[in-house]
Amino acid sequence: MSTHFVCFGELLLRLSAPGHERLLQSPRLDVNVGGAEANVAVALAHFGHAVKLVSALPDNALGAAACGEMRRHGVDVTPVLRASGRMGLYFLEAGAVHRPSDVLYDRAGSAFALLPPDHFDWPALLAGAEVLHLSGVTPAVSESAAQAAVHAAQAARERGVRVAFDGNFRGKLWQARGAEPAGVLRELFARADLLFADHRDIGLVLGRDFDGDHARAAAAAFAAFPQLARIATTLRTQHSVDHHDLGAVLFTRERRIDVEPYAITAIVDRIGAGDAFAAGLLHGLFSGMNDSEALQFALAAACLKHSIPGDALRMSVAEVGALLGERRYDVRR
Repeated sequence: MSTHFVCFGELLLRLSAPGHERLLQSPRLDVNVGGAEANVAVALAHFGHAVKLVSALPDNALGAAACGEMRRHGVDVTPVLRASGRMGLYFLEAGAVHRPSDVLYDRAGSAFALLPPDHFDWPALLAGAEVLHLSGVTPAVSESAAQAAVHAAQAARERGVRVAFDGNFRGKLWQARGAEPAGVLRELFARADLLFADHRDIGLVLGRDFDGDHARAAAAAFAAFPQLARIATTLRTQHSVDHHDLGAVLFTRERRIDVEPYAITAIVDRIGAGDAFAAGLLHGLFSGMNDSEALQFALAAACLKHSIPGDALRMSVAEVGALLGERRYDVRR
């Protein structure tokens, strides 16, 4: 069953040091196209859904290449606006053993960050859509992007389109633009049906410290935001940079659902795992799975993302289902 999704956010170029080198340890960088909402769009398209990406890109070769990459994965990029400004970038230094990975953002003055919020015609962009997906990265980019995200969520609610919001707190971006995140994030929480957030995200918005207690944080969010139906998050235990245990939990207003964690060793690339989780849960919930089945599918998708270089999960429903059904790792012949 295919669902029509709309994802709104900035398309980026990721420039990575090769392998596990420090940035510019050798004079080259590997290039990938990514961005939180774009990663969700790519995964949903691979799961067989109709997906539109709404964004803004510079009218140059970099913008064209980013659009082409999304198109290659089956994402509809006709709503992507071409505007003045530059391409948003981020640099990644992949960690190893006990040296953590590090991200350096270079997004100020991008075409997306500079575009006035009234350039997005949300009634037209949401026509025929069933779900709008947003993340907390967008309001961290600029004030105009924050306003555009709020306008998008409000327009969706007015038209009966479900809103999925991923907290995706990015402290470096908020600090760079010198803004307080709680106010605008609260506006977006208040318009979401499905929230991807942990106790820290909820604590930031509500101005409370939940001391690591996800259940108490979820209860407080349900009390504060009456339209919320579900809250989900991954649960990650890090033994080293490339050895993690990854579980997940989903809260509804009636119950809590947990999934047994996967042990993930020799991690290839963890960037985008949260986006794979979000796409997996959206696929499950909107393709007829019950909450428990959808959560298991989402966690399997997030686990598999750790095996794929680049920002986005590029796997079919059947490939994710194979891990769910077997947790076996034989060569498939």
